[in-house]
Amino acid sequence: MSGGWNTIESDALQGVFTYLLDNLGVKDVQFEELLSLDPDALAQLYPVYGVIFLFKFPTDTPYHAGDKPLDGTFDEDASERLFFAAQTIQNACGTQALLSVLLNKTPDGTTPPDETINIGPTLTDFRDFTMALPPEYRGEALSNSELIRDVHNSFARSSPFADETQRQAGDEGEDAFHFVAYTAVNGTLYELDGLQRAPISHGPCGGPGQEGGEAGFPARVMEVLQRRVARYDAAEIRFNLLAMVRDLRVRAREIGDPEMLAREERKRRDWQFENALRRHNFVGFAGEVLKGVVAAKLKEGGGAYETWVEQGKQKMLKRAEERKKGAGGGGGGDVEMAG
Repeated sequence: MSGGWNTIESDALQGVFTYLLDNLGVKDVQFEELLSLDPDALAQLYPVYGVIFLFKFPTDTPYHAGDKPLDGTFDEDASERLFFAAQTIQNACGTQALLSVLLNKTPDGTTPPDETINIGPTLTDFRDFTMALPPEYRGEALSNSELIRDVHNSFARSSPFADETQRQAGDEGEDAFHFVAYTAVNGTLYELDGLQRAPISHGPCGGPGQEGGEAGFPARVMEVLQRRVARYDAAEIRFNLLAMVRDLRVRAREIGDPEMLAREERKRRDWQFENALRRHNFVGFAGEVLKGVVAAKLKEGGGAYETWVEQGKQKMLKRAEERKKGAGGGGGGDVEMAG
């Protein structure tokens, strides 16, 4: 935990982020995972409000290039006209990144409806209150929001154990991961990263609703992400890219596609089930299963119990050795949203 904010693991983030926003009162928004940096894959999800990018935080190289970011330019004055908050809490970088897109997509009377989101009364009040503050105080306001924190924590995995020896992400020998947001605001592509001192401008860009073209959001943001990924070693594959898009069930109803609607409804049910499993504590169930297996082995006799225990030990030793050999490789299991 960090200041009362629990760590959310990065598995099944489409469903986690979609229902996190739903629980905050946001209407008609969902997340879709992108498996490539192909602009066409993003354009097909039109309208797109922005993207959230998860990457390994570079603990062994500079995160800044002196007074400039590694790519793009700092827009020191942008915080006066768009929502940008300094990150003041460790375990909420994912939630902060999605809010960085969301709170810049509110209706302003000039933006096309396809590029705006109904964020609901709770987040509207939060945005109205914080926009008068500088970025560092917006970060503090976010960290002190009980409602946003409670909704965030509701998607953390249930754990009956408190491991006092567990090292935090960023400690020596541990990889740290971080989320940042990219979205178009007033014709400019912005990178919104609470660990940077200001929003980073990546130049002119059409709105996220634009479906294509060299200056459209899909092409421009993928160009920036390709350069970012290229700065890593070729063996590093631990990246995740999520697009914030309009609820695809809305599109299915608009175009009269019953198969698409059924598919999207089934996806929502799967996400709800996965999110419910996150909150459930299976220790009691696992204990009862283990007791049943032990009783069966003891009843079997003839050294079956002892043989079973020895086989288990050997399997664990083999797995530990395999993990030790593969410790330096990229990819694999889930990482935590602890940036």
